[in-house]
Amino acid sequence: MAEDLQIIQGDKQTQYENLLPQIKGLISGETNFVANMANICAALKEQFHFFWVGFYLAENEELVLGPFQGPVACTRIAYNRGVCGTAWAKEETVIVPNVDEFPGHIACSSLSKSEIVVPLFKDGKCIGILDVDSDELADFDEIDSKYLAEILTFLGDTC
Repeated sequence: MAEDLQIIQGDKQTQYENLLPQIKGLISGETNFVANMANICAALKEQFHFFWVGFYLAENEELVLGPFQGPVACTRIAYNRGVCGTAWAKEETVIVPNVDEFPGHIACSSLSKSEIVVPLFKDGKCIGILDVDSDELADFDEIDSKYLAEILTFLGDTC
């Protein structure tokens, strides 16, 4: 199991392409879901210096905070509320270039400026989301969407 990341410079796609096999190696052979989510958060935060990276897991009609990297966060988010609840309800990735312009945005931190939320699936059901926040406007795009969704597939049978 790899425990060190090789952080590289370059464009966003190059950084993701370098990071993907490292994350795969990092969680390969580890069957604990929480440990794997934690290492995914740490790897993304280290590589991209995102403001906040974390998981929320579905529990009844709420998303409950899971492993994360960054400042303290909202503990529970209602179904279809805010960016995270919307991505969960729609079961699709939501990219928000300016969180202040998103109706019903939940401001866990006023320093967050843009956000991407990617649903996590198990057996075709959305069981949670990966939430990534940036302190810069319009920091996320389809490249992030593609690679973050691919990273979530690595969780496989551990979730």
